[in-house]
Order: sequence, then structure tokens, then C-alpha cells
Amino acid sequence: MKVILKQDVKKLGQKGEVKEVSDGYARNFLLPRGLAIEATDGKVKQLQERQERREKKREKEEQKALKTKAKIDGKTIEVKARAGEDGRLFGTVTAMEIADILQEDFRVSIDKKRIEIQEPIRTLGEYSVRIKVFPSIQATLKVLVKPE
Repeated sequence: MKVILKQDVKKLGQKGEVKEVSDGYARNFLLPRGLAIEATDGKVKQLQERQERREKKREKEEQKALKTKAKIDGKTIEVKARAGEDGRLFGTVTAMEIADILQEDFRVSIDKKRIEIQEPIRTLGEYSVRIKVFPSIQATLKVLVKPE
């Protein structure tokens, strides 16, 4: 019997795959537990269409991410922060501050969780920050911290 997996099943397959299993395994284990549904022609076609739509959406997002990378890769942003006489900041420069500056300067919306700061920025100077625009696309940005 052919089934479409609704969830990942150990030693069988991943969600969305069409698998050939024995009738007993399907009727007594997979179907009653809601792990799979019977694969009819219509359901297989729906699954393929859904996967195609998902792939097109991913491609659009990737193209958008490439445009975003082109806007910010290699650029320098300036952050003004309160600092003492020795150059140490009162606090740190956070990913949220960097995201806000990117929004203001470049009109690019980046989630603060996608901004990777190697070490906390606690002193004046220039720092390199990596931004994950898309899982496979990363941009590098220079952050110049100056006193207020």
C-alpha cells in the first residue's frame, strides 16, 4: 500500500514522502496514529503542487535575500554610544541597535536574531559583524562605534 507521511517516521521516511509499506503496517500503525494517509492519485498530485509552490516561494525569498545582501554587504554603519574617557562604553552595542540602524540607513529589515556579533561590543572602534540574510546567504558589515 502506498502512503503519504504526515510526520517524520523513524526508519521509514520524512514528512511529505510517498512510501510503499505493507498493508498491515499501514492499517494497524501508520493510519490510526495519524502518521500517514493513503496515497491516492489526487492526494499525490496535491502534494506535488504544494511542494512546487513551496519551492517557488523559497526561490523568491532567496532572490530577495540576494538583493538585501547587495545593499548591505561590505558597507559601514556608524553607531554613537556613550563612553568613558578610556574608550569603554556604558553598556554594549546590541544586535537590536544594529538592526535599527540598518532599517534607517538602508531601508532593510533584518531580524536581530540573524545578526551575529562575535564578541560583545564594549569599546570604541571598528568591528566586523556577520548577518545571515538567508540560510545560505551571509553578508558582512562593518560597525564603527564612535562616542556621542
